[in-house]
Amino acid sequence: MTDDALKFEYDISGENFASAGEATMRIKKELRSLGFSPTLIRRCSVAMYEGEINMVIHANGGVATVLVYPDAIEIILEDHGPGIPDINLAMQEGYSTAPDAIRSFGFGAGMGLPNMKKYTDEMRIESELNKGTTVYMKINAE
Repeated sequence: MTDDALKFEYDISGENFASAGEATMRIKKELRSLGFSPTLIRRCSVAMYEGEINMVIHANGGVATVLVYPDAIEIILEDHGPGIPDINLAMQEGYSTAPDAIRSFGFGAGMGLPNMKKYTDEMRIESELNKGTTVYMKINAE
């Protein structure tokens, strides 16, 4: 992080689907007020929402930090959940460890991480079992 970034930080509540997406909506408004393009805002929103939902489903919440630069947006999602045992497997479309109760709500289709990768220019995942996961994403401005 450098001094020229605006920093926004949001607590993501775990297992609370009623509030899932609130951080995404808040950063979407911030980016719109800062004059970013609708395309960039959409890409950020999709990536961040997918991450938020994953943190609610799998990790009992966490923290989303968004760094806004003139030429890029960086999103850092940190949780203290169970970790991801096999990141390559988790990145495959359709792979999901979501329980049936979550799937009955329409979540857990196994598209979260693949969509996060699809809508970002850079994505890196660091995960340690029983410690948590950190996802770093960057979306370049057009």
